[in-house]
Amino acid sequence: MEATNTSGTVRQPGHGLSRILKSYFYWTYRRGSFHYDVMVTLILIFIFVTPFVWNYGARPSRPGGPQYPIQVVGNDGQGMILTVSTRDVHIPDGASIRQVRRALRLAIEPVTGDAVSVERWETVTDSHGQKAWKIWVDR
Repeated sequence: MEATNTSGTVRQPGHGLSRILKSYFYWTYRRGSFHYDVMVTLILIFIFVTPFVWNYGARPSRPGGPQYPIQVVGNDGQGMILTVSTRDVHIPDGASIRQVRRALRLAIEPVTGDAVSVERWETVTDSHGQKAWKIWVDR
């Protein structure tokens, strides 16, 4: 079915919608018009709704870092020896060596940054009688 406009010319049925979508894409509507308001509303909806629907990969930093002091000692100019309380390291029961190395690295990251590798570790008792991890790292 064909529609006629006020000038008497014949208008194609889907032509108006494609023109509107093309105008939205090229942003040709003047400020304050209905279509301009629709475009701005769609943009605002996108900005405020997508963080709940879409995972952008942003993660908040760990709150406050370690709760207990980390002792840092230099080791022959290349690496460091760090002593970290076991209460600041979260290692699941039955963890593999890889998981332990990762957990220790995450625990010392606030002090050393992420440019270190954990070479070895052992459990020790600190000066207050608390269990701690002694970690050797290289840069």
